[in-house]
Amino acid sequence: MADDQSALAELHDIRNSIDNIDAAMIYMLSERFRRTQRIGVLTAHHNLPSVDPAREEIQIIRLCKLAETARLDPEFAEKYLAFIVREVIHHHEMFPRNSMN
Repeated sequence: MADDQSALAELHDIRNSIDNIDAAMIYMLSERFRRTQRIGVLTAHHNLPSVDPAREEIQIIRLCKLAETARLDPEFAEKYLAFIVREVIHHHEMFPRNSMN
């Protein structure tokens, strides 16, 4: 019985820790999207490309290396980045392009 109580207490602590990590991730993503929104404004205003395939490739390589170091599946890291980039591009498409440049 004591083992069950101990396991339940540990389970509760681990879940609380996961909740805190999830909250931190949401705030970090929010901060990241604020930065990419600024990029969207700049690229739209100056008629610059909203997609930079060379940078994306560099980021994929960088994140895959970080994932390996963190003992996370690099394929997951690549899928994560692809998801984020798609969302950023979607947001960038909402900015009106400057037809004056």
